[in-house]
Amino acid sequence: MSTESEPDFTRSPKTPRFRGPIMLRRDRKQGSGTTDEHLLDGRGPTDWVHTDPWRVLRIQSEFIEGFGALAEIPRAVAIFGSARTAAHSAEYQAAQAIAGALSHAGFAVITGGGPGIMEAANRGASEAGGFSIGLGIELPMEQGLNDWVDLGLNFRYFFARKTMFVKYSQAFICLPGGFGTLDELFEALTLVQTHKITRFPIVLFGTRYWSGLVEWLKDSMLGSGKISPGDVDLLYVTDSVDEVIDIVVRAAESRAERPIGTEDQW
Repeated sequence: MSTESEPDFTRSPKTPRFRGPIMLRRDRKQGSGTTDEHLLDGRGPTDWVHTDPWRVLRIQSEFIEGFGALAEIPRAVAIFGSARTAAHSAEYQAAQAIAGALSHAGFAVITGGGPGIMEAANRGASEAGGFSIGLGIELPMEQGLNDWVDLGLNFRYFFARKTMFVKYSQAFICLPGGFGTLDELFEALTLVQTHKITRFPIVLFGTRYWSGLVEWLKDSMLGSGKISPGDVDLLYVTDSVDEVIDIVVRAAESRAERPIGTEDQW
């Protein structure tokens, strides 16, 4: 008979326990049994398909579908703006003109795929013979993709959709819009400011609409030291379609000449 003592499975409060990549200490337990046991045990309710770990697979599928669909598109520019913009408005016509000019310059156009400014940009790209892309989002109010989208994807999750905009766009152009437009705008500003992505142009079209926001950034944010002086310079504000195209083209040329992994200096 072995004289070795039985192993001591007593754990101190600080001794970690591991479930795959998850570390647990003290009494912070997440149920009993092993992962394989839960996977292979067919008993119990089926609401497990609605839990957060299961949703990871759905999230993963959105990334896979997005990357697969957009991997081989030409260089592209994202255009944002209000879904409430009327088709007869000057803003709608400006979005059309910008998208058409970008198409003639060799850029695909990516929008949220909905009505208003998004429709105008998709329409402008399509009528100019360019590549018109729409990245829709599931919302409580049914919206759907507009008729001018050549390639469309619908997403359940905003963060998966945002990743596609950032990954496959070489510039962001924001026309007058609401919370959604501001969300995309500040997401891009934050990523560029923190060097999480290579710097690209962020253009605000419509000086009358955007000037109050820009002044607030300068007076309140910069004035109180919440941002650095160069952060405001990440934004271009203009009323000129030609200037928008010039900014985008110059940045794209600089990007093409720059070694991968280095910062733009345009």
